[in-house]
Amino acid sequence: MNKTDIITRTLEILPGALSWGILGSLVLLALFNPVVCAVIVIVFDLYWIIRTVYLTMLLLIARRELFKCKDRDWLRCCQNVREPGRWNTMYHLVVFPVYKEGPEILTPSLESIRKSSYPKDRIIVILSFEERNPAAARTAKIMEAEFKDSFGAYLTTFHPAGLPGEAPTKGANATWAAKQGKQLIEQRAIPCEDVIVSCFDADTCSEPHYLACVTYHFLTAPKPHQASYQPIPVYNNNVWHAPSFARLVEISSSFSQMIESMRRERFVTFSSHSMSFKTLIDIDYWPVDMISDDSVIYWKAYLFYKSDYRVVPLYITVSMDIAYSHNFIQTILMQYKQKRRWAWGVENFPYVVSRFLTDREMPFTRKVRRSYHLLESHVTWAIWAIMVTLMPSLPALFGGMRFAQIPIGYNLPRVTGTLFQFTFIVSIVWVLLSRTILPPRPADVKWTKNIVMLLEWFIVPFAILILGSTPALDAQTRLMLGKRMKFNVTEKRRKQP
Repeated sequence: MNKTDIITRTLEILPGALSWGILGSLVLLALFNPVVCAVIVIVFDLYWIIRTVYLTMLLLIARRELFKCKDRDWLRCCQNVREPGRWNTMYHLVVFPVYKEGPEILTPSLESIRKSSYPKDRIIVILSFEERNPAAARTAKIMEAEFKDSFGAYLTTFHPAGLPGEAPTKGANATWAAKQGKQLIEQRAIPCEDVIVSCFDADTCSEPHYLACVTYHFLTAPKPHQASYQPIPVYNNNVWHAPSFARLVEISSSFSQMIESMRRERFVTFSSHSMSFKTLIDIDYWPVDMISDDSVIYWKAYLFYKSDYRVVPLYITVSMDIAYSHNFIQTILMQYKQKRRWAWGVENFPYVVSRFLTDREMPFTRKVRRSYHLLESHVTWAIWAIMVTLMPSLPALFGGMRFAQIPIGYNLPRVTGTLFQFTFIVSIVWVLLSRTILPPRPADVKWTKNIVMLLEWFIVPFAILILGSTPALDAQTRLMLGKRMKFNVTEKRRKQP
């Protein structure tokens, strides 16, 4: 093993070692020095209260921005940019990597593009199927018959299995599709710098003004090729039919992205997003052997431009499916696997930091700050729910009557109780906000579902215990032990009319 491999392996071990080290140290302290353990737990609880207030404020601001932009005519905004007529030269390449999704999932996604306010003759759509799926050819024919004449260009591709250096990931499929798109664009003599590429999950339904919104921000941004453009993901496609547990988890995911959109220095691309096609080509497309392609593509550009790269938040939504199965246990398992796949974004830490170490041009302080942000976010993800829900009981459990009789033993459950009361108050705010991003109730759903969707927030503590820290801790442990994850495709379920 050479020096580079040793450094990379050390960086792979670090996040999991820190997370387990913190939790293990607290258990040992609870056994041998419960007072110190209690102090640490109280300090963490107070920190978490302050952090929750701060993040809730960011969520409220993001919500205000989202609704301020909701009814904006982005196409008119494009027509009024500093360079009149510049928007007429801009094209959109929309890539849908597809695995097992059928017409019932793909049709609404492509229909949302067909309903776009942006001129259709400047929209290129690529449906990229996996060759290894035996049903792909049939689905491709159905979709082509419906949409081939709806856009400036419509292309169906089949990503071959087992290409050298590739893993069976979404990034490999998207890269194959983008390369086919490049050939088409060159044949039509369209400059790559005039093309914005959007990589959408198969179930992504965009708003009618989405492409115009991206175009406007691209035309008005300083250094537009040195930015990714990130909408707010919401899981509204099947929200009224999904079970309560799954719905709660995905609403929380949407809120997390809204919060991150306000933390510009830490903001990284997630799921469906857009960027300059020229930049995508320059950085050699999406990674073909990594699971977290939607965030790694940001880091590839960040490294290519020596940290002079950013994510521009778009306060416009794209809607996707809530992951759920046919029963409660299978739904929990599916949600767990999906969150573990997201948590596998911890692979970004060794990928990025190992390249920071060899880069002599990037500012040192920026490298340190971004490395810390990456590490801190993943370690916090892996420990916070355990720290809040389980750790407060350990000092009393191991300290016995003697611990209960001292002041800190008396106050620990009261501080913890205050945290949970505060969490309940914050949950009310989140409940009210969740109602503002819901689509209209479908005709086949009874009005009583509104009451259910309010009462279901009482299972938040249960959801925190199941999916708060464990998926992240699982992913970090796998990386620490060198057990690479495989790309787990989330099954899409949508009730048919």
